[in-house]
Amino acid sequence: MSCKLLGLCQYETNKLVRIRSVRLGSLKWTLNGVILMFICIMMLWNRNYQEFDLVVSSVTTKVKGVALTRLPGGEEVVWDVVDYSGPSQDKNSFFVITNIIETKNQKQGKCPEVPASGRLCQTDKDCERGAWDQHSHGVQTGSCVKFGVMKKTCQVSAWCPIETKTKPPRPALLAAAENFTVLIKNNIRFPAFNFIRRNILPDMNGAYLKSCQRSNDSLCPIFRLGDIVQEARENFSEMAVEGGVIGIQIKWDCNLDRFSHRCLPRYSFRRLDEKESNKTLYPGLNFRFAKYNTVNGAEERTLYKAFGIRFDVMVFGKAGRFSFIQLIIYIGSTLSYYALTTVFIDWLIGTSCYSAEARQDYSEKKVESVQDKQQCILSVSFVDETHIRLVKRSQKKSLQDVKPLSVQQSKEGTGHLRAMVCVLQQDVTMDQPAQAVSDPKPSPDPGSGPTPGSGRPAWCRCSCCGSPPLPQEELCCRRSSGRCITSSPLFEQLVLRRSLLEAVLLYRDPLSPPAGERRTAALRHCAYSQYVAWRFGVPPADAPPAIPSCCVRRIREEYPDPDRQYSGFRPARAASLQTGSNGEL
Repeated sequence: MSCKLLGLCQYETNKLVRIRSVRLGSLKWTLNGVILMFICIMMLWNRNYQEFDLVVSSVTTKVKGVALTRLPGGEEVVWDVVDYSGPSQDKNSFFVITNIIETKNQKQGKCPEVPASGRLCQTDKDCERGAWDQHSHGVQTGSCVKFGVMKKTCQVSAWCPIETKTKPPRPALLAAAENFTVLIKNNIRFPAFNFIRRNILPDMNGAYLKSCQRSNDSLCPIFRLGDIVQEARENFSEMAVEGGVIGIQIKWDCNLDRFSHRCLPRYSFRRLDEKESNKTLYPGLNFRFAKYNTVNGAEERTLYKAFGIRFDVMVFGKAGRFSFIQLIIYIGSTLSYYALTTVFIDWLIGTSCYSAEARQDYSEKKVESVQDKQQCILSVSFVDETHIRLVKRSQKKSLQDVKPLSVQQSKEGTGHLRAMVCVLQQDVTMDQPAQAVSDPKPSPDPGSGPTPGSGRPAWCRCSCCGSPPLPQEELCCRRSSGRCITSSPLFEQLVLRRSLLEAVLLYRDPLSPPAGERRTAALRHCAYSQYVAWRFGVPPADAPPAIPSCCVRRIREEYPDPDRQYSGFRPARAASLQTGSNGEL
């Protein structure tokens, strides 16, 4: 339990790779500058540093105007605001009558139904007493009477005569409503900031309201109806015939900061009803109303079917004020944009747009590959090739015949320096006399390859390899037939020379134990590491090097184990210690 608790008391951080490059550095700061400029522009444009509140609004309107019209019967009628405003006013909207159909002197009585609303009949049996539907003007009496000269319809009890005309006159009778004006009074409030304002600004007095015009003052709250329809991209004369709906939009975009205080309304207009579909189905906007009077003790009425334009006033808006918390939230949310610079530069380095050497070096520093336990990648170096092969270990196939996954250039370590020391200085002096280099064991004459009956395996190319028990140890020092690397004088000087190995061991451990059986094993293991440093330089971190069978055989002959017990190939241990394929270190 204590171990689990201690595991929580840790801190992990990412590993960074710093590339010293003028081009990449300039590109990074350029991209960061562009991102910073974009963030600042968007912050100022959208005012993301402010706290916002939505508007609460109320609207009242006052329409003014008088029109003189001549009805179809020749009668002249004066229309004022009471006549053309309709019977009632809706909230945040007003209605103006622009066209009418008039039916005079209607009285309660019995008369034939209009064929368009009723059905034709031949006898009284075709009419049902008391029947009616949604299109009827009255209730059927059960009688079939004449309607005109050629038709008969069912008689109804209704206001007679029944309205017969359905299409409005053209041009509209109240086309003069185009010159009517409306005063819109809009009061707003932002509760979060306790801010109140109206569209009639404090500096607008009575003289200003009498003379202001929308053409030269966008803040004027008095609007001409013709101008409203025109700014909604409609024709008033056409729209006045059947009516429609116009939206008056008032938008408040208020900045309540002291250094940039601004809170003024903006007006816009658009048509709200679908005029295209209204051409064939219930066009425009209309309603009916009547004016009643009494003649000779009988009640009469004049029925009006009124067409007109309804103006809906819609108020939108928000107000903002500086908030330090909103500023911190915005800055925190935009920090992720800088990751685009890293993503772009990483992509640029990984493509052919950048140098291959820098791409490979950057990849090795940044990416650390971890192999699966069931998959082992080995590095192989042949004396007749200049590069290192990365091959996958196989349990059944000889390591000599496995196809490489990839190839890499070898990285020089300290092996070349040791080689130069061995070549230039043949005798290495120690506190104790150095032992002479043992004579190399005779090896078979190299040929073009293994010969029949020679006892050498088929995968051997130097005729000096033994027969290891495992397929992953079947590796020759050459890819093609030729001399074995163990026959090179440098192999004797650099890998097998006892004085050099003792010097290396003493350098690693100045207090190393005296000579003995354990000393021989240490010399053998040191010889393996000398070969790896010579042929591989710095081996890949995720691919332990494999030592050829002929080299392992020659080293074991020089520094044998008394019991001839060798651990053999152990790649997991070799990977951790950076040793040879025998895995004995």
